[in-house]
Amino acid sequence: MRKWLSLFLIGLLAISVVASGCISSNGEKSKTKGAIAIVYDVGGRGDLSFNDMAYLGASKAAKDFNLELVEMQSNSEDDYVKNLETLASQKKYLVIIAVGFMMTDAVKQVAKEYPDQKFAIIDGYIPDMPNVMSILFKENEGSALAGALAGLIAANDGKDKVGIVLGMEIPVLYKFEAGYRFGVKWAEDYYKQKEGKDVNIDVLYQYTGTFNDAAKGKAAARAQLAQGAWVIYQVAGGTGLGVFDAVEEVLKSQGKKMGPPFAIGVDSAQDWIKPGVIIASMMKRVDVGVYTAVKDAVEGTFKGGIVELGLKEGGVGLSTVDDVMAMFDSLPEETQKQKLRDLGFNSKEELRQFLEQTRKQVPDWIWDAVKELEGKIKTGVIKVPAPMDKDGIEKVRKAKTWQEMMELAK
Repeated sequence: MRKWLSLFLIGLLAISVVASGCISSNGEKSKTKGAIAIVYDVGGRGDLSFNDMAYLGASKAAKDFNLELVEMQSNSEDDYVKNLETLASQKKYLVIIAVGFMMTDAVKQVAKEYPDQKFAIIDGYIPDMPNVMSILFKENEGSALAGALAGLIAANDGKDKVGIVLGMEIPVLYKFEAGYRFGVKWAEDYYKQKEGKDVNIDVLYQYTGTFNDAAKGKAAARAQLAQGAWVIYQVAGGTGLGVFDAVEEVLKSQGKKMGPPFAIGVDSAQDWIKPGVIIASMMKRVDVGVYTAVKDAVEGTFKGGIVELGLKEGGVGLSTVDDVMAMFDSLPEETQKQKLRDLGFNSKEELRQFLEQTRKQVPDWIWDAVKELEGKIKTGVIKVPAPMDKDGIEKVRKAKTWQEMMELAK
């Protein structure tokens, strides 16, 4: 894993070290029509999920609108204000994008100091500043699909536990956990109606306190697998890569190339990272959010306030094989070749076929059931709770049915 991850970083980053973080530019200033900047959260590029999705959106926007792209890495929380002020003081960026809830206070501070500078923040709630666009996602909706998938796989295989490994205990992650629990409860009900059998599936959960420690993710997943978790959803950025390793070890010990047990990826279509191990990913289209902010800034339609993207808006959803291959295709060509060699595939078509075969380990009726839930959430027939505090998530944890949980949805 270290070998191909290094190639990924070398090929995709091209970043030079400056002051507290890293800055890079795409294109020459003389040939561009302006500039945009992005500040990554701790963990940064190479997490194969949240920060990398932000980069994809920014780089696509830079290409489409002929803009210079400047990137800054936050090595610690102390870098947030410093990085944002460094960029804002240059007074040349159409929009400065802050990636992550943890930068909320820093964006508030710097946006107040530079009222003429446009900012966008991913996952930060800043509703009342005219120069700040807050891009939020309905992670609860996408996670409900992940929970339904996990719950139905477990029920169909006669298992009674699924898991979720999370990063830091912050409000946005409560939405992931709540949605996942909702989906599992919905799966119990669906399975009972289909098979006439009562099932009760426990959700094992652990907050690791970090987004960039794969060893902690692996340890958490190992513990859940030892307790009988049949599917584990990772919601922990780089920490979650260890979840994939733990599930892969179990499969190898059983002489299997494909689950179950399975892992579920997060943020990007991560299935390609460990084909056969990852059954699907809950895609959080951070790239769409970032692209939207840049597009609005370029076209003069930028407005401060809240932009929220859910299933209906295409902001979240379960990955398809096409999504996975598109994500794989976005990697540098040399990284793609190295990854195919590491996995033992001779071509991308072989990878696609293996991914399709992996999904066939799950009966069609389960995929159809998840689609049914998706449709009901999109139309508003079913509402998924989205707690943003400790009290809210505790109420979801105590609920006995998905209907009880739905009563908690605002």
